[in-house]
Amino acid sequence: MVSSPWVVMAEEEDGMFTGIVEERGRIVSREDLGDSARFTVAGPVVTKDAAHGDSICVNGVCLTVVDQPATDQFTVDVMHETLARSSLSDLDTGAEVNLERAMPAGGRFGGHIVQGHVDGVGRIVSVTPSEHWRVVRVGVPAALFRYIVEKGSITIDGVSLTVSAVSGPAEDNPWFEVSLIPTTLDLTTLGSASPGTAVNLEVDVIAKYVEKLAEPHAATG
Repeated sequence: MVSSPWVVMAEEEDGMFTGIVEERGRIVSREDLGDSARFTVAGPVVTKDAAHGDSICVNGVCLTVVDQPATDQFTVDVMHETLARSSLSDLDTGAEVNLERAMPAGGRFGGHIVQGHVDGVGRIVSVTPSEHWRVVRVGVPAALFRYIVEKGSITIDGVSLTVSAVSGPAEDNPWFEVSLIPTTLDLTTLGSASPGTAVNLEVDVIAKYVEKLAEPHAATG
């Protein structure tokens, strides 16, 4: 993400992900650089074969490894545009983050197509516990709501999830719900998320392509 030749915006990165989080990492340090920020992240799983220029998804944002200060750490640069359009601006030293390496050619496709291009920031409205799962309701920007459908795919902070319910089309404050199983609660930051928490959202890219292809037909009736 960007202002030096080594910083690459998520929108320019070609890595593809599946939304299957490999580990919870931790922000080791944050350095604010005026129009950008530099984060050093600890994550022994994603760094075991990492190299300069590799793509790693951090809370749903595709970032580029620019340095490795330790064997279990990597550094990324995040430009102002990305900080303004994602919840990475809220991260500070000690914060936990969801991490996933880009999927290799021939790798297993465990979730759905995730680009690491955040479409907007939502906020958790409520968390309803149950015996074996937890229902999380997320408030979504109105401009993104049309891409979210019941039983469709959504990425929340880099986690591939299935939408279990959506608000009615006439509601002023649209929302959707996901049901989190114990594994997701244990292995991702969503297990500790509470009402008011800002989360990165990436809608299913297929929905956006379908809308774009349908536009000329809709215009001509």
